[in-house]
Amino acid sequence: MSATLRGANARFGNLLTAMATPLHLDGSIDFAGAQTLAKWLMAEGNDALVINGTTGESPTTSDDEKLDLLDAIIEAIGADKVVAGAGGNDTRHIAKLAAASAAKGVAGILSVAPYYNKPCQEGIYRHFRAIADAAAIPVLLYNVPGRTIANIDAATTERIALDQENVIGTKEASGNMMQVADIVARTPDTFDVYSGDDGTLLPHLSVGGCGIISVISHVATPQMKAVCTKWFAGDAAGAREAFLPTLGITRMIFAQPSPAPTKAALSLLGKPAGPVRLPLVDLNQSQLEALAAFMTERGLL
Repeated sequence: MSATLRGANARFGNLLTAMATPLHLDGSIDFAGAQTLAKWLMAEGNDALVINGTTGESPTTSDDEKLDLLDAIIEAIGADKVVAGAGGNDTRHIAKLAAASAAKGVAGILSVAPYYNKPCQEGIYRHFRAIADAAAIPVLLYNVPGRTIANIDAATTERIALDQENVIGTKEASGNMMQVADIVARTPDTFDVYSGDDGTLLPHLSVGGCGIISVISHVATPQMKAVCTKWFAGDAAGAREAFLPTLGITRMIFAQPSPAPTKAALSLLGKPAGPVRLPLVDLNQSQLEALAAFMTERGLL
């Protein structure tokens, strides 16, 4: 292996954290806390941050809150380190949000597959073309059929990648490694295929993925960064050695609906986090104690 491995020069880097959105106790966004968290995550070694993703509780934040949060994070770390989440199941609405987010100067847009209304592949294709046209900046698809029901098939990903110049990659959280490999085989080497599931980072890299948009990196940025660094340096054994211990962290951080465990972990670390918004709920006392014990045992606290 060599530094010319596919994904080594990914547009947004190899490790991005899908950042949680700190909230005050009354449920309003803690913009100052968000700036503090963003700066810390970048200092830990992230290449960029995804703001207003699912981990940022985007289903329960308004468009105005999303755009105000982008302003705060851009002020903190610079627009070139920000990928803005803009996804949903109303194409016209999301196209407008993507355009408004792009106008902030962000580096790119991450847009999830339409959920609940279960479009066919042609509908998915047209949805993403409309969003990419409206944004007019680099766009990452986000495929997470466990949440959306609608899978973005490899053939559809290929079609979008070839037809829409500014769709430059995808975040694949399908858990289907055959589909991931198929996407890599079908798309140009410059098309960045990110893992969207912390537990599949190394398998993604092994078939040509470029890295990960991570959640556990809120507490394990150095560990996830080490997997990518070793892999692209040609040290497959070292990457495996770095990756395997992260699986326990993944299980713990996803033991309850995300991002409640992530926010609890951040609070244990003394970082801004706050509560989650309904319909999510915070960890109960026994869950919090189990998380604290695990983090202590793993040297994360």
